[in-house]
Amino acid sequence: MCNLLLLCVEITWYRLVKSELHSLAAKNLKALAVSVCGRIPTVFRYRCESTLSSEDKIKKFIIENTEVVGDHTTPEIRLRLFTPNCRFWYARPELWPFSDPYWAIYWPGGQALARYLLDNPGVTKDKKVLDLGSGCGASSIAARLSGASQVLANDIDPVATIATTLNCELNGVKPFPVVSKNLIGTKPENWDLILLGDMFYEEQLADILHSWLRECIRTHRTQVLIGDPGRAQFEGHTIRKRLQKLAEYQLPDSVREQNYGLTASTVWRYEPLA
Repeated sequence: MCNLLLLCVEITWYRLVKSELHSLAAKNLKALAVSVCGRIPTVFRYRCESTLSSEDKIKKFIIENTEVVGDHTTPEIRLRLFTPNCRFWYARPELWPFSDPYWAIYWPGGQALARYLLDNPGVTKDKKVLDLGSGCGASSIAARLSGASQVLANDIDPVATIATTLNCELNGVKPFPVVSKNLIGTKPENWDLILLGDMFYEEQLADILHSWLRECIRTHRTQVLIGDPGRAQFEGHTIRKRLQKLAEYQLPDSVREQNYGLTASTVWRYEPLA
């Protein structure tokens, strides 16, 4: 009974984290588990207490538990990522002290986007750029290196915002603003360009993005670029019919191995119907 309850608590917690509604609910879940089982679930011992860490401690932790990598489609941008040389590559997931470290992987869609920006600096030169779901910050860094006048990186994981700042420093790029507020669905701001790498991994999220991006384009004539390696959720979504292919990049062998054999990644321009 207790094991089943603790498993349910774990699953519910992860869902709450994804929806950013976890503060009060977490307390209730923790109290329920303690009252029935007499102990605190692992998820709270590691993940809740980690929120008390200072930014400097998180930076130190990231530096100690990632590796500087340049073996990807943008070797001119070095990034602190997970590799098989890192202990958490193999460690039990519950030992990781933060939310899932999506920022520690350079996803194929983001790699294609960053490569495209570096190869075509006119796309971002003197532009105001929003990098949505910025992860490790590679696309944001590429936009800055390509002459963007303003860059805002946005990722709902606060640890990703710190990792992005570290990656800026690693590449000699003056850190730009990085915010963890969920901007999807908010009132569109006057961005010249919005970047989305690997964001169409879930149908519900894809639906919300489709609607919000249309509004951004309608309101401010914002240009939208999407990077994706051809995931089923992306290829099967209605937004796919509104995209113009701009470039395709072959992925390095190491990236293919980490992404279940995906061989290439594509950059698309979103062009909704008027």
